[in-house]
Amino acid sequence: MKIKKGDNIKMLGGKDRGKTGTVMKVFPETGFVTVEGLNLFKKRTKPKKQGQKGETVLLARPLPASRVAIICQSCKKPTRVGFRMEGDTKVRYCKKCESAT
Repeated sequence: MKIKKGDNIKMLGGKDRGKTGTVMKVFPETGFVTVEGLNLFKKRTKPKKQGQKGETVLLARPLPASRVAIICQSCKKPTRVGFRMEGDTKVRYCKKCESAT
């Protein structure tokens, strides 16, 4: 999977189209990512103790990795990512400006 935890991304589709965020968690086996502050839904929680009130919590729901584009650190544009070998290490690079990400 080409997206990693901590990458800055831009949403390509869905209700949050055009917004940017940071990847919190990656699920490579299913091809989903969870983005901080995007694709939120409300979950109602029950009170845990006597006298405590229930509350509504906003949680980030995973979304398909195909709906996000990585924002390059050097050119600051949403881009695709490629891989190349530099010496013995495999490096991700921006397809637009060819710089390593």
